[in-house]
Amino acid sequence: MPTEANRVMPSAAAGREVPLHRLAHARAGDKGDRLNLALFAYEPQHYQALVAQVTEERVLALFAHRGASRVRRYLMPGLCGMNLVIDDVLQGGVNGALNLDGHGKTLSFLLLGMSVMIGKA
Repeated sequence: MPTEANRVMPSAAAGREVPLHRLAHARAGDKGDRLNLALFAYEPQHYQALVAQVTEERVLALFAHRGASRVRRYLMPGLCGMNLVIDDVLQGGVNGALNLDGHGKTLSFLLLGMSVMIGKA
């Protein structure tokens, strides 16, 4: 069941809700306890919807259960993408964490599961 952080409240003119992975792909990297997620729209016409809905606040809420303390978003309009830098999300870093494979690649799938609204009803 989607959490509040994973949902977008539809407006009267909203279209349909889809998982982010239908509109974009992601690349991930990690350094210490900081995660870097680059998100790129498959189609340029979806970029503005991503900018409007994949906000620092929503991403921070999505990763809050992992202890994330801050998200900074850097837009790359020429590439129809954005770079998300998430602090304190790797539970001590790849070498220091006790969990199994809790770093970048696996966490990019959490982001890609976020719901976004596209199109008109």
